[in-house]
Amino acid sequence: MISESKAYKEAGVDITSGYMAVQMMKSHLESTYTEGVISDIGGFGGLFMPNFKKLEEPVLVSGTDGVGTKLKLAFLMDKHDSVGIDCVAMCVNDIVCSGASPLFFLDYIACGKLDPVRISQIVSGIAAGCREAGCALIGGETAEMPGFYPENEYDLAGFAVGMVSKKKILDSSKIQKGDVIIALPSSGVHSNGFSLVRKVFDLDGGDIDRYYDGLNRSLGETLLTPTKIYVKPVLSAIETGLIRSAAHITGGGLIENLPRSIGDGFCA
Repeated sequence: MISESKAYKEAGVDITSGYMAVQMMKSHLESTYTEGVISDIGGFGGLFMPNFKKLEEPVLVSGTDGVGTKLKLAFLMDKHDSVGIDCVAMCVNDIVCSGASPLFFLDYIACGKLDPVRISQIVSGIAAGCREAGCALIGGETAEMPGFYPENEYDLAGFAVGMVSKKKILDSSKIQKGDVIIALPSSGVHSNGFSLVRKVFDLDGGDIDRYYDGLNRSLGETLLTPTKIYVKPVLSAIETGLIRSAAHITGGGLIENLPRSIGDGFCA
């Protein structure tokens, strides 16, 4: 009689590798834990008990996003930690635009073949992003899907939940004539528009190792610079009481995202 694990393995799913990945990522998760975490890795759901006493009329704010085709560059470079930071950044930078402090994060990794070392590298980046954002990584899903994804490729997405006092929610309705727009610098291309980036630089054609004067590193290394996490500086600015609205400049750039933060009847 064939064993369950052997039957799965013959179908392309390695249960043992899954167990190994969980053990290797455990320390990464624990490094992000905050006082609200009341569950450990391995449960069916991640448990988090927020301190609602800190806020008047607390509101939960959620956001979900993925890294997109920047992952193609990670595959070519065989570097997988920085995209974990990207995954967190794309989610927490969205919810902080409402004035929310991130509480916890969940990740989703789907791959063609589960490599425990690679998964651990990805999760180490996710954990680093969570520590920078001040939120806990309380769970996620790692799905091995042979025949759906190529063996050496994966998709990566995340989900963040934060909290803000109702009276401190940022939105475009608070904008007034004469308000000043403050722009924060990026760390590079971030995680949007990489289909165009790959085409412009012919990354799939092998130009990722090209060295550019002024960069002091290869094109591939430069483009893999993780998305900046703006949570701490934005929350600090909000504490001044002078911030009315905020925009996360992602897909669509300034032209599409800035109008979302200033509302109807205004232009910039």
